Amino acid sequence: MRTIEPAISLRGDLRVPGDKSISHRALLLGALADGVSEIRGLGRSADTMSTAAAMRALGAGVELDLDEDVIRVTGVGLRGLTPPAGPVDCGNAGTLMRLISGILVGQEGRFELIGDASLSGRPQERIARPLREMGASIETVDGHAPITIVGGPLRPIRYELPVASAQVKSAVLLAGLFAAEGPTVVVEPQATRDHTERMLKAAGVRVTRVGTAISVWPPERLEPFSIDVPGDFSSAAPFLLAAALVPGSELRLHGVDVNPTRIGFLHVLERMGARISVYNRRVVGGEPVADIEILSSDLVATQIEAAEVPLLVDELPMFAVAAACAHGVSIVTGADELRAKETDRIDTVVQALRALGVRITELPDGFRVHGVPARLRGGVVRSAGDHRIAMLGAIAGLISKEGVRIDDAEAVAVSFPAFFDLLDSVAAR
Repeated sequence: MRTIEPAISLRGDLRVPGDKSISHRALLLGALADGVSEIRGLGRSADTMSTAAAMRALGAGVELDLDEDVIRVTGVGLRGLTPPAGPVDCGNAGTLMRLISGILVGQEGRFELIGDASLSGRPQERIARPLREMGASIETVDGHAPITIVGGPLRPIRYELPVASAQVKSAVLLAGLFAAEGPTVVVEPQATRDHTERMLKAAGVRVTRVGTAISVWPPERLEPFSIDVPGDFSSAAPFLLAAALVPGSELRLHGVDVNPTRIGFLHVLERMGARISVYNRRVVGGEPVADIEILSSDLVATQIEAAEVPLLVDELPMFAVAAACAHGVSIVTGADELRAKETDRIDTVVQALRALGVRITELPDGFRVHGVPARLRGGVVRSAGDHRIAMLGAIAGLISKEGVRIDDAEAVAVSFPAFFDLLDSVAAR
């Protein structure tokens, strides 16, 4: 149990860890390259360390240099991963389990993927179905992990995603690296984060996008690469929100990834009236990066519908906190995907904020919040082991009257081990 006391203001400058999504993909593709790839600024968390351990277990070299903050990955080639003696443990990393499935269907041998209790409850048939269409031998247990894969020949397909998902899209595109001839095509109902496509291009793969259709052609090899991982926008989001809500705040976040497919929450905050400046724009590691300044301001309610959800799906718990302190009624719909995260995040968000006195109603595909522009009451937030809910509790504590106690606050280590230390460095109490 950790207690977060109310804050007087948030002021200062900070950097958040490297983007988790990009870090996963850099480790995976580095393991498939011919040669040594260098990753600087990798977002170190329980999830990304699961990916590093998995690639080692499959035969790649992963050297963690704690002093230089450089990760060197010695790749084994496009088809060089080998089955370990036992299962590959994905821990809590859903990105790892889904993306590596798209890679292992093109390797030789039999592989088993397992995860912790939370990951084992998340749906995996959404990746298994398209991979089977490609000719893959992949089996789940009642639609969940463990996943058993026997590598073999694959054929290219054109797959229309029934639900917008960067993880499913990436699994199919990665399998397309091993498909005979090509291209393998994925059609999205709405745009999702495009880190896989950007990184494949950097490794020499032919990738195109025409409208909502992304195509990938099988390469002869992957080139090793050198990449700087920009700051994770999802890790920046709690700080942006806190600075917007705590009076007298002035916060600057440096080197944040502002990929258009990731910053829906930034646009929503602006729509709600937050005073935000995005400046010093540049390109780092093939990604658009910028510094962000945010000042405290009064917020007004807004609505988020299905088309916008993929652009801020990880930040919707933070949006619920923003809505609780805004003028008016805010509504989220079309966010069914939240029910398939580490927890049923519609339910956990609603329960967490109700416990703090917020008027929030659960909807089948989202929630409705009756905002009051005042500090929250305070109380206890039960994270249920979900890192996003633990962060929600922390920000709620800063903007509360009485403070918030977070049960299982250590869950933040899944994505952001230094979260509380960084929060303490900018919060005046």
